[in-house]
Formats: sequence, C-alpha cells, structure tokens
Amino acid sequence: MSRFRRPGALALAAAVVVLTAPAAAAAPAAPPPTRPMPDKSIAFYVGKNRTENGATLLGGFGHEPSSHWLEIVPRQQHEPGSTITVGATEEADLPGRLTQIPQVAETAKYITSNYSEFAGFPAPLTNGGLNEFQVAARDVWSDSRPELVEMTPPGQTGPNYSDLSRIAMERAHSAREAVEILGELIDEHGYTTYGGNSHLFADADEGWVFIEFAGGKGLWAAERLGPDDVRVSYPGYIGDFPLDYQDNPDYAGSPNLVDFAVEQGWWDPASGKPFNLQEVYGTPFPGHPGRSTPDDEAPWRHPPTLEDELRQLGKVSLVDMQRMVRDPRWSDDRSGYGQVAELKSDLPHPELATLWVANTAAVTAPYIPFHIGAETVPPEYSQHRYLTSGAAANYLSPEYAAQEATRSATYLSKRLMYYTCDRPEVFLTDVTKALEGFEARIMAEIGDTEKQAAAAYAAGDVQRARALLTDWSNGWAMEGVDLTEYLVEDVEARTKEQFGIRRPAVEPPPGVTAKAESLDMSLPEGSISARDRVNCDLGNGWAEGSTVDRKGQLGDPDAVPDYHASARTGGSFPWLPVSIAALGGLVIGAGAVLLARRRAS
Repeated sequence: MSRFRRPGALALAAAVVVLTAPAAAAAPAAPPPTRPMPDKSIAFYVGKNRTENGATLLGGFGHEPSSHWLEIVPRQQHEPGSTITVGATEEADLPGRLTQIPQVAETAKYITSNYSEFAGFPAPLTNGGLNEFQVAARDVWSDSRPELVEMTPPGQTGPNYSDLSRIAMERAHSAREAVEILGELIDEHGYTTYGGNSHLFADADEGWVFIEFAGGKGLWAAERLGPDDVRVSYPGYIGDFPLDYQDNPDYAGSPNLVDFAVEQGWWDPASGKPFNLQEVYGTPFPGHPGRSTPDDEAPWRHPPTLEDELRQLGKVSLVDMQRMVRDPRWSDDRSGYGQVAELKSDLPHPELATLWVANTAAVTAPYIPFHIGAETVPPEYSQHRYLTSGAAANYLSPEYAAQEATRSATYLSKRLMYYTCDRPEVFLTDVTKALEGFEARIMAEIGDTEKQAAAAYAAGDVQRARALLTDWSNGWAMEGVDLTEYLVEDVEARTKEQFGIRRPAVEPPPGVTAKAESLDMSLPEGSISARDRVNCDLGNGWAEGSTVDRKGQLGDPDAVPDYHASARTGGSFPWLPVSIAALGGLVIGAGAVLLARRRAS
C-alpha cells in the first residue's frame, strides 16, 4: 500500500462523521430533476501505440456555467487525524449530506482547473488534471438509467465526482491505482451522485474508464484501455463486461454489479445476451449516425463515430489532440477550459511531465504548457469574480483586491468568444490561425527549455530547474494574455466598423418598461440543444478544415499578429497617428497660451 493511500477500512469506517443533524424520518423521494442538456464534459484517450511520438494522450474539458481558474497544488503533509469534507448539501438536485473522511499522511503535487459552481457541491470543484506521478484525469458525465436516479436516497453521503477527482490526483501513482482508490472509497463510504458520472484516467502506459452509477447502491465499474485503444467519453461508457471481472486484470467493479442487475430484471443470464453496462445501467447514446435534422442531434454526438474520427488520423500528434479539444462542435460557452496531457515513458525527470491548458474554451483561448516542476501561475490565471458563484451578492475581500485587479485571462478569452462566435464565418479562421501560430512558437522552444531543466535536475539543482520551468511557463502565459487582449480589441474594432454591435432581439414582457439590454441575460429555460448557446460551430469543416483534413499541419508562427507593436495597424488601432495628433494639439495649445499672455502684458 502506497503512502498516498488511505488508512485501513476499519479505521476509515470508524472515522466517518456526519456534519449535518441526523435525518428525520425518510420523506418520499423527490421526483428526478429535469434532464440537463445532453452534452456536458468530453474526454479523448489515444493509446501510446497510436500516437506520433509514443506518448499516451488524454484531452478534454468540463462543462459548467461557472468561473474557472488554474492552480498548481503542491505536495503536502497532513497531521494524523486530518480529514477532508466530501459529499453534497441539501441544495443539490439529488440532496445529500456532507461528511468527513480521513486524509492520508501525504498528498501529491498536481495541476488542475478549479471552478466555483455546481448546485449543492461545495467549491472549489475540479474534474482532474495531472499529478506528479504522471497520472492524468478527466471527469465526464455518464447518465444512469432513470430508475437508478429515482432510487437515489435523500440525504445520500459519500464522495462526489469532484471529491473523487481530487483524491485521485492527490493519491494515485498510476491509472490503475486511481481505479483501486476510487473503488475502495465507494465500497467503504458510498457515493454522492447528481445522476451518474465517469472518469477517464491515463498514465504513460494505459488508460482506465471508471463509471459510478446513481441509486445509492454503491455500483461502480472500470475497464482498462490499452496502448492500441481509442476512447471518446461523451458520455463516459463501458460496453460488454465479463462476468468474471473480479478475476480479470482488465476490468474491475463493485461486488454487486451483476447481481443487482439480475435482481431488478434489467439483465437475464439465460438470455444469451452479453452483460453490456451501457445498456443495463446507462442511457442511450446521444446522436444518431446517418441522421442530422434541425430536430435531431448531429451524427458527431455519437461516441463510436468520434472514435472512428480519431482513428482516421492515423498516428495522432499533440497538435491533433489539441485541435480535437478545440473543435467548436463542442468547445463553446459551456466549456470551462481545455486540457491535453502528453504522457511520456522516457522523461529525463518526472517533473518534466506536462499539461497543456487553455484557461477557458480552447476555441478562443491559447494552450499554455505547465510542467509539474512549475510552482506558480500568474495571478491573471487565478480566480477572479467573473462568473464566480455568489459574487453578485457580496463585496470583495481586501485580501483579494490585487488579484482581482489583474486582467482575467478567462474573461478576456470569453470576450473573444462572444465577439468571434457572434460572426464565426468572419472571424473564426483568423482567430484560430493566430492561436495555433502562437502555440507553434511555444512548441519550437519547449524542447530547449526542457533540456536546460533536465540538465539542472541531473546536476542536483532542483530549485534552478523549477525556477526555469516556472518562469518559462509564466512568461508564455502572459504572452497569451497579451495576444488574447489584442485579438479582442481587433475583432471588436472590426465588428463595430463592419456591422455595429448587434442588439439583443428580445421583447420585454408586457408592462415592463426596461429595454432589452437590461433584461435577464441568461439562456432561456428549455434550451436543451448545444446550438442554443454561444458557439462558433460552422458545421463540418471549420477554420479552413477539420482536424482530419488538417492532419500533419502545424500552426504558422507568421500568422500571429504583432501584438507587442505600439501601433496596432489594419485600420483598427491607429494609436501612433492619434498620439502624433495629440502631441500636435498640445504644441498648438501651448503656443496659443503664450501668445495670449504676451498680448495681455
């Protein structure tokens, strides 16, 4: 048992403390909540035998209407008896109770994107990231069948999806160990669900899909993904599952996984049908291959179809994976960030493991590489109050005044999205070329930087290596802020010049005198299609070609505008002429004052 694992089961069971008052007599189960938009987070896994450089690739993001920010969490030691709070509150769609479970003696360093809002689930929340043992994680929705959602008990307890994601980052030395840790936690403490969920874990050698089902029955299952496998979780799923899974090294699951399905009549051993978890415990895949009408989800919503798309790429490169995560078919206003982990087995030093992070939806945000050896992120990438839960009802703490005063990388990229996606046919290609060219410049440098850091590690100068990696990533991160700000100003100026700012076509309710600009700006209730929200999707073929069409093409560094120039040209930013005119005005004005004084004397 590794030092990052928990104490024994008996010690854990004895240590669980319910933080709320004991529940009263069980009330009738509340009806299940309205089904959310059927396209939340997404994850892509490509095994190392299918990649260009032999590295396992894991990419994706979470979907939440919330603030997002980047954090590098250091390795930490914890006093004996330390606990962590897990679960959800009664405010959740499926109400829960918060409890405490023991923390381990030492937790690992990891990089993650945090966010502030999911009803009833305490912030900060996370969907995974990359830890110092080169374990990468993505959290992905996976709806359980309606009967399981309905039987979820009020006041449910146990770790929620974010708790499990964070614990995996804190404790796992491999993707397989992540599955072992989460499975044992659910077996011992249960699971707090919002209706079903999944995780996709990966390391340099393999991946694992982990599904936790709703219902309060402790149901979970896991499937290994090998070096030749491709998987798209959208939702997370597992198909045919062996009955002898407890003796099969490629599968794992709760002890009751098969028996409960038989008891409920959801699977008959005598039927001759395979025990298919997606059919038995899940819901039908979104999307219907071969059908795409205004009233139907597009074919690309079907996970096996997307897996075929990945296979068409042949040997998948890092750039290919970045483009998949950036694809505007799913990278839109709900995409909280973009992440791509490149997991290599031949790293000169473990702290050179790298997570490429887009601070919000990658369709309008640059990827910045952060190595595990890096120690800080710029305050521009830290938490800001834009979209942060509860911010509108409270004043800012003075402790956060300087942090809040910095330019928010997330807000800048959101502004760029709203302008670009308002007229994607005009602006998307230019924005994409600028972002990919910027990333090509980073890739041209990263090899030399890693060699310098590796040499410092080899010489035993760990602090120098970490400082080098920190400064390098932070430098590029700030360059990304400058580029994004330039693009926002450029697209804004072009929008105003060519079209004007589009006014909201919203009619005030009868009797309301406020104009449309002052009404509620939220997406209307009942909007369940991905196309209802802000998006840059142009259909098949975007930004001058899909990922498959552009296989092998790198970004063009020459496509990056000169965002450091004092005069932003192109008809949008005549800062230099304006400055000259202002200076001339000052000279003329000063001359007039002197002349007036002479006449007065």
